[in-house]
Amino acid sequence: MPLRVGILGATGAVGQSFVQLLADHPLFEVTALAASERSAGRTYREATNWIGADEPPERIADVEVQPCEPGLDCDLVFSGLDAGVAGEIEAAFARAGYPVVSNARNYRMAPDVPLLIPEVNPDHTALIERQDWSRSESESRGDGETRADSAVAHRPSPITHRSRGGFIVTNPNCSTVGLVMALKPLADAFGVEAVHVVTMQALSGAGYPGVPSLDALGNVIPHVGGEEEKMARESRKLLGRLTEAGVEDAALMVSAQCNRVPVLEGHTECASVRLATPASPEEVAEVMAAWEGPLAGMGLPTAPRRPLRVFADERYPQPRRHARAGGGMQVSAGKVQACPAIAPEGYGVKFVVLSHNTIRGAAGGAVLNAELLHAQGYLEARAEPAREPAPLG
Repeated sequence: MPLRVGILGATGAVGQSFVQLLADHPLFEVTALAASERSAGRTYREATNWIGADEPPERIADVEVQPCEPGLDCDLVFSGLDAGVAGEIEAAFARAGYPVVSNARNYRMAPDVPLLIPEVNPDHTALIERQDWSRSESESRGDGETRADSAVAHRPSPITHRSRGGFIVTNPNCSTVGLVMALKPLADAFGVEAVHVVTMQALSGAGYPGVPSLDALGNVIPHVGGEEEKMARESRKLLGRLTEAGVEDAALMVSAQCNRVPVLEGHTECASVRLATPASPEEVAEVMAAWEGPLAGMGLPTAPRRPLRVFADERYPQPRRHARAGGGMQVSAGKVQACPAIAPEGYGVKFVVLSHNTIRGAAGGAVLNAELLHAQGYLEARAEPAREPAPLG
């Protein structure tokens, strides 16, 4: 029987993606939708400014939207909340015993919260065992960042079995995902010491209504607030090593320059990488193309058959052609060349990488995180409701 899921921030752009991706999911069934007070009490159809190409699923469209408060009839929640409100709300659900699979940035860098790309660091889910949401100081500090200070104070060492209760797992920033997916096979095969990356980020990454048309059309905006810092911090944690003390960040220098460009969906990034051991562009491309990641054979519904595709055609990848490859979950790379500017001959390589920002980099990545948690035994049905819930729609 599918696990019952709730969606926090269900009326927003990321929440709508969750609705689409979970409508016919074999492991999860949407049983609760929650949003702000102005949406609560209205049907989803009435409360949502639907921006998808298709209409919202019929069985969900007439469901009443509830406040973002614990008490939802579900076994876990997906959070598409804005970072301005996500901290306190997600903490409240974790304290109430709900697993929270979050797309928000608030807890990504907390030392006891997994920042997760399942193909890259599935073992980091062990950090869940360190989480203790019974303390009031576990709430967000209210500045949109993490509870890192309090988490350091109360986390146990070594990892011990956690009593049944709520927890939070996060997925990284949309611009970080594609870069780290391309770096992981190189880090394993050759070691990676430094990265310089220039992003060309799609307009949909700014949410709705997003960037004003007179700023976006025929233009490039060389600023995406906070992205450059996030790419550096998150990449080091994702590629870090799980130890008895927590995640030991990778010794990796990341210099990012982020730009918003007039593309609807798909973040394109040009990366130059300094390797720890020498390799030719041909060897690098071969390693990237052969990479399967640790999910092969697990049968996770959202996992792409090939996590990373490498194109030989120097014209590819392109957002309009390849952003939705693998249902939007596959990362594409190409134009693998030597880069003497970042390292001596043999140690420097450059390439282009493309990922779908609102699927792989947001809702789809969170759904895949939940599928991994399900496979690892972290998700289970909560207490049955006193009565059978009315069917959606």
